[in-house]
Amino acid sequence: MNLLPKSHKEFGEKDYWNQFFKKRGNKAFEWYGEYLELCSHLHKYIKQKDAVLIPGCGNSSLSADLYDAGFTNITNIDVSEVVIKQMQKIHSKRASMKYILMDALNTTFDNEQFNVVLDKGTLDALMPDDTQETHDTIDKYFGEVKRVLKLGGRFVCISLLQSHILAKLLKVFCDKSWMLRVVRCHEAEQKNAESGDGTTLPVFVVVATKFKEMPQMILEVCLAGDKMIRLKTAEELRECIKSAQDTAFITNGLSRTTLDDGDEEVCIDLMRPGEASPRYTVHVVEQKRTQPVNKYAVFIVPQGRESEWLFGTPAGRRQLQSSAKFGRLAVVTLHRGQEFPSLDAVKDELADAAKMLTPPGYTGQIPFLSLGADVGRRLTVASGATATSGQYVVEDVAVAGDTLRRLVFLSNQMLVQSEAKVRTATSKNKPKTVIDYGHISLYHAFMCVAMQLAHTSTPNPQVAVLGLGGGSLCMFLRKCFAKIQITAVDIDAAMLELAREHFGLRLDEQLRVEIKDGVDFLKEAAESGTQYSVIMFDMDSKDSRVGLACPPPQFLEDDVLTHVKTALCSDGQFIINLVCRDNSLHDSLIQKIKQHFQHIVTVKLCEEVNEIIFATNSKQVYTTEGLEAAIKRLNATARERNLVKIKCVDLTDFLQSVAIVS
Repeated sequence: MNLLPKSHKEFGEKDYWNQFFKKRGNKAFEWYGEYLELCSHLHKYIKQKDAVLIPGCGNSSLSADLYDAGFTNITNIDVSEVVIKQMQKIHSKRASMKYILMDALNTTFDNEQFNVVLDKGTLDALMPDDTQETHDTIDKYFGEVKRVLKLGGRFVCISLLQSHILAKLLKVFCDKSWMLRVVRCHEAEQKNAESGDGTTLPVFVVVATKFKEMPQMILEVCLAGDKMIRLKTAEELRECIKSAQDTAFITNGLSRTTLDDGDEEVCIDLMRPGEASPRYTVHVVEQKRTQPVNKYAVFIVPQGRESEWLFGTPAGRRQLQSSAKFGRLAVVTLHRGQEFPSLDAVKDELADAAKMLTPPGYTGQIPFLSLGADVGRRLTVASGATATSGQYVVEDVAVAGDTLRRLVFLSNQMLVQSEAKVRTATSKNKPKTVIDYGHISLYHAFMCVAMQLAHTSTPNPQVAVLGLGGGSLCMFLRKCFAKIQITAVDIDAAMLELAREHFGLRLDEQLRVEIKDGVDFLKEAAESGTQYSVIMFDMDSKDSRVGLACPPPQFLEDDVLTHVKTALCSDGQFIINLVCRDNSLHDSLIQKIKQHFQHIVTVKLCEEVNEIIFATNSKQVYTTEGLEAAIKRLNATARERNLVKIKCVDLTDFLQSVAIVS
């Protein structure tokens, strides 16, 4: 039998409650938890000697539980004759506890008669909507609450805090005569979730304490743990509550159903109380296309690995979920700027969140997966901000036994701007950190294949690299090709200092840097007749609204591409590091490049977001044989220069990824 109301409007009607309690009989109906779930909060704000009024008591056992715990001065009122008679009979042995038929909107109590007014769901019942009629009713109710409370008394209200209810509470109690505190009651939510009876929405305990006028308004909130956070404005409190409710809406939905589409994922940030920055981000991935071996697990990504394709992209996380053979996988990344003492400590901290994200019907222990036995290492080497790129961090991370130094712009934390391998060397019997110039990222290595093609036809190539970053690509080119002339261009002067100080950039007669807008640089080169053997685009976009992360959209406009074509020599190579998540935009960009260059090759990295494009108007067309020869020669040159021991480009990987477009 469905005993819950069919519409919220019924909550405020006396006839509904009489009918409800007749159906329910003597079985208690507990709004938002029972005494065991609420007592840790109630005991903080109610003393045993307090005179307590419970309006709209219903047939809840809360009064009896409080009475038995030593709170014997309790008065219960309700508009339902049925429930008052029931409760008087049931609790006749609790001699000093009163059950009175009375309307909470029009009580006959004396002024300042009670220390506490304890409202458990009554406000929610009285305020089913936001109409003027309802507001008039609530004004009467709060008028009575304020009248019967003593100075220093507390209005303790257990509520779901729907937006219109919270707005009313803030309007009534958000002034210098009341201290307003909102605490989330996780215990009640957990009990409801386990029983399957009642709501599993966030349950809040609101405490409004009556004072004489204070120097300032006091607002506090506690949504996790025990730490109370002091807020400055009512709007801040409103935002905190809404955030908790929105997250609960998602997690409750996940506990009841699977994601509709396997290509979708849910993202939730987890924060500590009082902190503005997330501590964890959880991506929930689910696929119904294949029969999973197991139902649910949590995968913890070690620090420093979050930007890798497998963990940092939706497609990668779907592959991780499929490979792990779990129907639902919660992929957790650990945010920089936080301390994580051990993998076990992280598991303990995530335990409650992991339970919230379980799929329907899941029971038992939740498996936690990771890449190893620790949480990884992320050491901040430098941090700051530039006028062009915003906040940045240079950090050393441990990956597969190596230490990698990375430059990351905090506006796009999942994109590594530059990477270098660092190692410890001994100089004059003292250890020092040095840069391994032979280590370059996979997409940089693929870009160097086109560089080798140009070098084969032009022994003394002039190269323009737009986008300096940490300078890793430029230094590899400088070390690998003996007679190369490199001009690196970057709009941000701070990048030059970062590259010199932290990434081992060394300028000389063969490697120089111009601080200039790349669009202007290309225009000047085209107009002056300067010719380059290679022009490389390796810069990111600062506009996150566009589905193009690299390069900035203006660099693929027709006039800029015309300048590139003009500035390249007849056998020149145009090389683009392209990161585009919009398929239609990607296809249109390829078509635009084809309008300016006769021959195009694309190399899509298997487990990276990057795609490398080679373009040329040379009479020498791209062939698989020519690309293979260039890779072999590049690897041989890198070995001869002691940059690598075996290779910098895997021939098989490259040839499996390459597509000759035209």
